[in-house]
Amino acid sequence: MTLVYQPKPESADDAGRAAAAATRALLSRQQADGHWVFELEADATIPAEYVLLRHYRGEPVEAELERKIAVYLRRIQGAHGGWPLYHLGDFDISASVKAYFALKMIGDSPQAAHMARAREAILAHGGAVNSNVFTRVLLSLYGVLPWRSVPEMPVEITLLPRWFPFHLTKVASWARTVLVPLLVLQALKPKAKNPRGVAIDELFVGDPRKTGAARKAPHQSWLWFSLFAGIDAVLRPGVRVIPKRMRARAIARAVAFVSERLNGQDGLGAIFPAMANSVLMYDVLGDARSAAIARDSVERLLVVKDDEAYCQPCVSPVWDTALACQALLESGTPEAIAAAGRGLDWLLPRQVLEVAGDWSVKRPGVAPGGWAFQYANPHYPDLDDTAVAVMAMDRARRLGAGSRYDWSITRAAQWVRDLQSSNGGWAAFDVDNTYHYLNNIPFADHGALIDPPTEDVAARCVSMLAQLGERLEEGGPLKRGLHYLLGTQTKDGSWYGRWGLNYIYGTWSVLCALNACGMQGSAEMRKAADWLLAIQNADGGWGEDGSSYALDYRGHRPAASTASQTAWALLGLMAAGEVGHPAVARGIAYLRETQGENGFWREERYTATGFPRVFYLRYHGYRKYFPLWALARYRALRASGSSAVSGGM
Repeated sequence: MTLVYQPKPESADDAGRAAAAATRALLSRQQADGHWVFELEADATIPAEYVLLRHYRGEPVEAELERKIAVYLRRIQGAHGGWPLYHLGDFDISASVKAYFALKMIGDSPQAAHMARAREAILAHGGAVNSNVFTRVLLSLYGVLPWRSVPEMPVEITLLPRWFPFHLTKVASWARTVLVPLLVLQALKPKAKNPRGVAIDELFVGDPRKTGAARKAPHQSWLWFSLFAGIDAVLRPGVRVIPKRMRARAIARAVAFVSERLNGQDGLGAIFPAMANSVLMYDVLGDARSAAIARDSVERLLVVKDDEAYCQPCVSPVWDTALACQALLESGTPEAIAAAGRGLDWLLPRQVLEVAGDWSVKRPGVAPGGWAFQYANPHYPDLDDTAVAVMAMDRARRLGAGSRYDWSITRAAQWVRDLQSSNGGWAAFDVDNTYHYLNNIPFADHGALIDPPTEDVAARCVSMLAQLGERLEEGGPLKRGLHYLLGTQTKDGSWYGRWGLNYIYGTWSVLCALNACGMQGSAEMRKAADWLLAIQNADGGWGEDGSSYALDYRGHRPAASTASQTAWALLGLMAAGEVGHPAVARGIAYLRETQGENGFWREERYTATGFPRVFYLRYHGYRKYFPLWALARYRALRASGSSAVSGGM
């Protein structure tokens, strides 16, 4: 739609001053080599597992580090007595059990007030027996639970043919890297050294050693779960008679998989759970050299401050750098553009060009060309990072960067085209990874065993193709991608956000894509804009939390405003041509009024997603570059008197 309004220079000036302060702040955080990297925080489980990893191996105690981790764990304990999955979230049994175990391991007395509150909350929720599968695995490694409490996953899975209903290529990349070393652990069943002999029997209502199989998870179908539970019951006695030679061959296959992807100081899959499992796998196999490499990768995830410390689930330098560059290019000052150029130059050599990763199983013969999320993860580049990096590079060359990005853009864009799934969408790492029945196996109580196409990643890829000049009338990936997006709009006008929280993120992503495809004024964009307008908070901002992923979700659930989600809503509305709407002005005012003296914003709430309902993320960079992006765009549009947004994001 076309809006008629009278530009207000003072509004543009106000936004401009806020954007200038945010630009200076972001520039001050650029690393010497040109990139940006900010903290990436999850919940209590990762720092707790880090502590338990150390004690499992019997490593020398680093008392000061453990003291700081304990300070962190106590600080994020919820008012309900346990630990949530995100700031101010509901009690979570698994996070609470791990946090309690880690604190007791560090030396907190079970009689301490915070430990008593945690124990009471855990017991009130049925006790640690109700923990998820990954927590049961940890407790089995410590001898707290028997291995029969964990679903049977024989290491011989590595030998199955690809046509088999369960095959490693049929699960998501993150599940692959976590699961393969775990298969070895389950086969060999090592036990923690645990020099202090710490146990947590007090967290169980009954005898933990009598614990049986886990119950069906809420997302699972009774029919499918019953079928797989029956298979599990058959497997349990069957694995005891597997020939030793076959078992040795399966373990060797698993070790070869891990070793090929060990990834040096960046770790297996460059994510904590896989990295930690690889350490334990090499330990039980007696491979001290590989265990040391894997263990070093884990240590690089620590964030150690003056008073507290925690372990990150992974690091996000490519993602942070690509998005910071986008925000600075939007800012548009010569200094900001030059800094973005240095950031994009840092990205250039990190493009994966030699390794045909796991994605190549479904796309053999396709030339690699993507970027990974972390410093290095060549087997697992992702479509989202790649599309954002390409759009930033293309934008930079339009602003005078010359031709130095041309080859990288061409190679990456072709890789994105080639990894489109058959339904027209794009997933994060894989192609046609849509084996939804696998989320019903007992092991998949987290509901995240696969990597199907999602609206937010697909929107980014569509945005990239449109920004690079592809046209709908040409057909091909752009047209198929747009068709996928139009078919996934919800009844209320929003789009689901898989990797950001949640419908605000998804809706912003798709509105940018539709705008890039020239669909301004369409019914779909109008409906999405109306949804964003309808959910604005009274303070002018926007907010949404993890409850929006509830299985019984029936519509937007109000949550406190955050800077990053407000920025997404504003960018989405501006993509829909609504820069002159009073709600946009209120949103901009919210950002100006909540900006700190340091040019950034406070944001304790989690606004990103690892796995819906089970794992959430707090990107410390989101509150630094997304609000800047929105303010700078608003300033430019208001000053120009135009409502047209150019580019893919």
